[in-house]
Amino acid sequence: MAKGKKKLAGTIKLQAPGGQATPAPPIGPALGQHGVNIGQFVQQFNAATGALNGTPVTVVISVYADKSFTFEVKSPPAAVLLKQAAQIAKGSGVPHKEKVGTVTREQVRAIAEKKLPDLNANTIEAAERIVAGTARSMGVDVVD
Repeated sequence: MAKGKKKLAGTIKLQAPGGQATPAPPIGPALGQHGVNIGQFVQQFNAATGALNGTPVTVVISVYADKSFTFEVKSPPAAVLLKQAAQIAKGSGVPHKEKVGTVTREQVRAIAEKKLPDLNANTIEAAERIVAGTARSMGVDVVD
């Protein structure tokens, strides 16, 4: 092993409210079982995501053998961004029968551009199709 490299003990993937994380579940138990300093993580995470003001974001935490950690904050889930764009509280229980809101193509494109680094897509058009599929499964219509 090269000097300066740490041995990776595991990775944890969580969703947490940006800038408002607490040691309560699900963060505390997930980090505690890996021996990570929970207070230190919460402080660093809240400092890094303060501008998001409660919007849920995905965070990937790499835990090393010496109990140190690094984390990478991903963009908010597409469903959260679609709910904000359509100004709805939640998606439809029966999405193909009941429609709960609408978003424009421009809004879908803006969400796709924001999500592109985290999506399994090479082009913005493919990312738009992924976001439109999420909207469809939530009962949100995409209009021109």
